[in-house]
Amino acid sequence: MDLTGILQVVSNSKLVYPNEEKVRSTSIGSTEAFQELLRQSQEDPGAFWDNAARELEWYEPWKETISGQLPDFRFFVDGISNPSINLLDRHVNSGAGNRTALIWEGENGDTKFYTYNMLLAEVNRFSNVLRSFGVKKGDCVAIFLPNLAEAIIAVLACFRVGAIYNSIFSGYSEKSLTDRLINFEPKVVVTADATERRGKVIHLKEKVDAVVPTVPSVEAVIVVNRLSTEVQMQEGRDYWWHELTKKASIVCEPEKLEANESGIVFYTSGTTGKPKGVVHSGMAFVIQNYIYAKYHLDHHDDDVFWCTADIGWLTMHIWGITGALANGVTTVVYEGAVDYPNKTRFYQIIEKYRVNKLFTAPTALRMLKSIGEKPLEEFDLSCLDVIALVGEPFDTETWHWTYEVLGKKKVYINNTWGQTETAGSPIAGAAWLTPMKPGSSGIPFLGAVFDVVDNEGNPVKPGQLGNLVMKKPFPMLCRTLWKEPERYYASYFSQVKGSYYASDLALIDDDGYLWVVGRSDDAMNVAGHRLSTMEMESAVLECEGVSECAIIGIPDEIKGEVPLVFVRLVDGFEGTKELEKRINDNIIKQIGKIASPKTIIFTDVLPKTVSGKIMRRLLKEIIVSGTVAGDITGLEDPTTVAQIQKKIAERKSVK
Repeated sequence: MDLTGILQVVSNSKLVYPNEEKVRSTSIGSTEAFQELLRQSQEDPGAFWDNAARELEWYEPWKETISGQLPDFRFFVDGISNPSINLLDRHVNSGAGNRTALIWEGENGDTKFYTYNMLLAEVNRFSNVLRSFGVKKGDCVAIFLPNLAEAIIAVLACFRVGAIYNSIFSGYSEKSLTDRLINFEPKVVVTADATERRGKVIHLKEKVDAVVPTVPSVEAVIVVNRLSTEVQMQEGRDYWWHELTKKASIVCEPEKLEANESGIVFYTSGTTGKPKGVVHSGMAFVIQNYIYAKYHLDHHDDDVFWCTADIGWLTMHIWGITGALANGVTTVVYEGAVDYPNKTRFYQIIEKYRVNKLFTAPTALRMLKSIGEKPLEEFDLSCLDVIALVGEPFDTETWHWTYEVLGKKKVYINNTWGQTETAGSPIAGAAWLTPMKPGSSGIPFLGAVFDVVDNEGNPVKPGQLGNLVMKKPFPMLCRTLWKEPERYYASYFSQVKGSYYASDLALIDDDGYLWVVGRSDDAMNVAGHRLSTMEMESAVLECEGVSECAIIGIPDEIKGEVPLVFVRLVDGFEGTKELEKRINDNIIKQIGKIASPKTIIFTDVLPKTVSGKIMRRLLKEIIVSGTVAGDITGLEDPTTVAQIQKKIAERKSVK
């Protein structure tokens, strides 16, 4: 692959060292101590995970810390515990019951606050409700809710009774909901009458009513009364959350679970093809995300943490629920769009709750950068301490804006890499303990061993692009695919023997930092040259006036493929011929004439998931076929597809 652009970005990115005073305030106290812990975790993962698990509570100890190897492995074999006691009871029993556990805010300004005592009581109530419907260990519960406090409670209750849960994005269409429910076969579905998104009412119960008759496994539908909209309640099947929980006891004995028993099924959110049900074990998921969040974010008891993700994506379960509550901090959950009713809503929430630890997506920060510095003057954001990210490559331009303008050079930026299959972020930094590197995804984290290999599985040299693979298992790595074990082996372990194949392109730089530059299928062949979208997008984002961009490869009779660039501009800038030329010239300067785009399209919108990931495959579908065959209801705003189709049609009519 032509690496000119990527290598220039890598070579220009220098280590940014943390403040020494902040280093000393961490739980481990020094960079040397963390480096020693990191070394031990990778050289002797058994001893490391044994020590990590001992920080949590167990009914019975494990007999073996690690059993087996990729792709078939187990951790903490025969250890008996329950995720919920480590997220709730542990803090209550230690005297922290009156600490605020959960702050919830709706798009319309509604708020709720729960201490750890209060949250435990509500979780116990709903756990007893689930048991009253016959839900027992190993039964399936589907959660079709937006970011409500009840959604968090439902997740924790599933953990408590040993149910396997699947959280489904509340914006999905009836077809997407049907596909997941039929495959998952839940006994109970938890939903709401409706929710608000960008001021519009979205009727959830109606979707459930249309789908549930086709899912024979469903015995009960429990409905949260969010907006008091009129809904049809089927006698003997549908029940109101508030009526059931009001009568339930606040005492509920947790189910005793072996550490490797399945706890979570999450379907990948691809827009085409059959979704994969990724299976994670409950306790192993909790143990690793507890220790990872502890170091990723430098969690302390008095933290106020906000994860901006939707509960329909695993990110919220990793960081906003498990990582936060396992570490005993206050977690903020926001129901609506972070840029509604205005783009400063993001800042308002941080200031209002004095959020000091933030987890978001690169796209959200690019949105904030696009509105300029003046709106920042209205808010006191001095509380911000750590900003962590995941989802897609984080360009160095926005990294520097986040560090210098938003964070006033007083924040730690932790750009991480992770997948639904890996659960948390096994490539990342440790807040205040490892140097930051703009654009990089970080280092192989605690207990994680990675390599970058060629197509034959041979390691490549530092600075060379290759396929990212994982060499050793860790607790939160997926264990199988729901009802599709053969697909599990074929998807992740057939490419490089003995390794997990991430389907991502990456390189390791001279400092040992990993740069994950995109999916292997995002690369394009231009006249025999293999180019990465990341290197081209980095060149575009350097241009003044560019807020966001997405590059796709489109068919070309002569070159095979050529780049096409979508650009969203900063407020106040216009898509002029001069700007087109500057973008084209910078791509040529950074990469070469081979990467010169066929077309540059200026657009007001880009199709994104709720977590902020730009869906480049949708853009390619629109350009190549003119239509989108896959489901688009998983997008943050499904209308963006029609807007882009209209924009392209207008361009064609002008020509």
